[in-house]
Parts: sequence; structure tokens; C-alpha cells
Amino acid sequence: MKYMPLSAEFYRGNRVRVSHEIASNSLVIVTSSDEYPSRGDMTHPFKQNANLLYLCGIDQEDTTLALMPWHPDKGRREVLFVKNPSPEMITWYGHRLSKAEASRISGIETVIFNEQKEDVLHEMMMYAENVYLHLPEYPRLKMTFPTSEVRFAKKLKEQYPLHAYKRLAPILYPMRSVKAPEELATLKHACEITGHAFARAARAVKPGKYEYEIEAELTYEMLRRGASGHAFAPIVAAGADTCILHYITNNKRMQDGDLLLLDFGAEYANYAGDCSRTLPVNGHFTPRQKAVYEAVLTIYKETIPRFVPGMTIHKINDFVFKRMEEEMIKLGLFTREDVQKQDKSKPLFKQYYMHNTSHFIGLDVHDVGERDWLFQPGQVLSCEPGIYIARENIGVRIETDVVVADNPIDLMKNVPVEIEDIETLMRS
Repeated sequence: MKYMPLSAEFYRGNRVRVSHEIASNSLVIVTSSDEYPSRGDMTHPFKQNANLLYLCGIDQEDTTLALMPWHPDKGRREVLFVKNPSPEMITWYGHRLSKAEASRISGIETVIFNEQKEDVLHEMMMYAENVYLHLPEYPRLKMTFPTSEVRFAKKLKEQYPLHAYKRLAPILYPMRSVKAPEELATLKHACEITGHAFARAARAVKPGKYEYEIEAELTYEMLRRGASGHAFAPIVAAGADTCILHYITNNKRMQDGDLLLLDFGAEYANYAGDCSRTLPVNGHFTPRQKAVYEAVLTIYKETIPRFVPGMTIHKINDFVFKRMEEEMIKLGLFTREDVQKQDKSKPLFKQYYMHNTSHFIGLDVHDVGERDWLFQPGQVLSCEPGIYIARENIGVRIETDVVVADNPIDLMKNVPVEIEDIETLMRS
């Protein structure tokens, strides 16, 4: 792998914390993500289940973790199941973890090949009253296909219908949201790589180039510095497409006078960076572009200090929405009188700022955590105000990753954000 996993002590500590939260005589089972077929005998790049990574650090397909702290046999209290690295498999697909390697990474002594998994899990089920399983619990996501977790839960409940099944997500998600020092160091490194990628890309921006050329510069620098690649499909949007929030086509030629909006982030050790910056394609903002940019930048600077313990995403949004309205009036997008007459269910600012200001960040770029959760020290969230004026082909978004603290920490503070600094970087 391209990175060093976090310490076995980190993963061991996470498992202990989960064990303290579950009911007595319970079994916890967490499965790995699927490998998704691409074409022929090929698969899409593998992306591990973040919950499995959090508990054992094994970044390999066909992995299962079973935890049963009350099992009478100490060798069955933590069991890791991995695929058997046969010589034929290694010939075709390369290195797979040995038992010793999996044990060293995870801190789990009992590592068993998958050929024995069904028998061992059956024996563990016989000692369990409750079984904790994970299925994704995101209010804005409804699973429409049977993932490995869904299939496993269905199979287990069919085979053992008299057990009590419980949700692991309410236990695991609050834990995952608060980052340990090792996680914060890893996220910081992901953000540093993201910053280097931005600097390279900004120097390459010129009228006449294609958006995908800038995407290539981002990708090259990320891979060169040890990232696994992009944490999500990058947005490289010029001109009118700066106002398309999830534009990922990245195939248009950039024109003199365009803005270029970049929303991207490096993934390092499975932790995601998330950054947005907006550039003038010709290296100089027009007066109107500058006015919109400065409005967004002002709100951005005012919002970062608000990521303190006890705050919520809802409260962050309330502040930003009010400030957006004020700045948009200054920009002439509507008047104060228009605001007084507006339909309260359809506020005018929403025409130019359609999204929310923040989301949790970690092992997933949109990590576990809800908008009404009270912020705690060590949580990491995005701060991403923006203004999008489609009729003027002006879309500006500025985004950073912030660590919640009494004095919030900007993980992207070394990525240029001031107009003068961006124009200087583009000239260098």
C-alpha cells in the first residue's frame, strides 16, 4: 500500500470503546465493501467500508470482523477473517495480507482464513443473544441495491431468526465523528497534498486549455505525493458551469474572462481532504468577479471561527444564510425591499446559494454526523460558502476543512485564498 496504516493501538482502542457500548452477550459483525465489476474480468477500484477500517485498519476485500467480548474462549473475543492468499491469487492479483500481517495492522491475535468463517461464526452465534450489524444510516441516502452489508444481514437473519438484531450505527457514528490525534495528523497530511495539487494546477490554468488538463495536473501531484488519488470525483468547472454544483464532466475549453471553480481533495490513508477554490482563467479577476469573490471570502473568514464546541451545522447555516442575504443586497442581486416582500418558504438568497455550508469529513468526504449534532472538539467539518449567478456566468465557492476547537483549526490555511495571492500564484 502507498501509506502506513494508523497504529494497531488506535484500532484496538476503537474496538474497546465499541465493546463498552454494546449489550451483554452480544456479537458485533462488520463486513468489508464489495468489489464492483467493471467489464470483462475487471473491477472498479476497491473502496473499503469505512467502519471496518475504523475498527481494524484492513484495507482489503473479503474481510470480516467479529467482536464478542464475553466469549468464554479468549481466542474468540476478537476474530478477523481474511482471504487465503493462495499462490495462484498472488500471481494474478498481487500481494494479499498474510495472517501475521493482518494481525500486526489490526492488533487482533486471532486471524482466520475465510474457508473457516462460516463454521467459526456459527459457533460464535451460539454464544450470542444479540447481534450488532451495520447498515448505512444517512437521512439523505436510501440504499437502492443490496450491498454486502445488506446481503449479509439478510442471510444471517434467515439462518438465525431467533437472535435479537441491533443497530451498530448509533454506537459507531458518534465515535467516528470525533477524530483521534492520529486521525487529525492523517487528515492534515491529506490537506497538505491537496494544497500542493492546487498550486500545481493553478500555475497551469490558461485560456484555451481544457478543464481535463487541469484535472490531470491535480491528479499527477496527488499521486506523486503518495495519495491514493481523489477523495471524490473532482469538479473542474469553467464559465457557466461554475454554477453547476456537481459538474464533473470536465471536458470544456476554458475561455479568456472565465472563472474556473475547483472542488477537489486528495485521499491519503483513506482520509479525505475537501477543498474549493475559484480562479480567473486569464489570471486576473474582473471588477464584478472580484466583488462576488470578496463577498464569499468575507463570509468564509467570518464563519471559520464559529466552528467551536456546542455549535451545530444548523446554527452555522443560520449565520451564513443571514450574511448571504446582506452581501447579495450589496451585489445588487435583489433589494432590501424585495426581501421584505419575499415568500419566506422560498428566500431570495437561495437563488444564488443553493447548498448548505458544512458537512462532516473523515474516512468519507461526507462523513458520519448530522446537522443537529452539537460540535465536539476534534470533529472535522467543511466550511464552504458560495455565490452562483448563472446569468452572469459567475460561480464562486471557497472551501476549507476545519477542526472544531475553542480556536478552530483551518487545515487548508496554506492554500491561497486571497485575490492577490491567487493572481500571484497563477503568474509564477
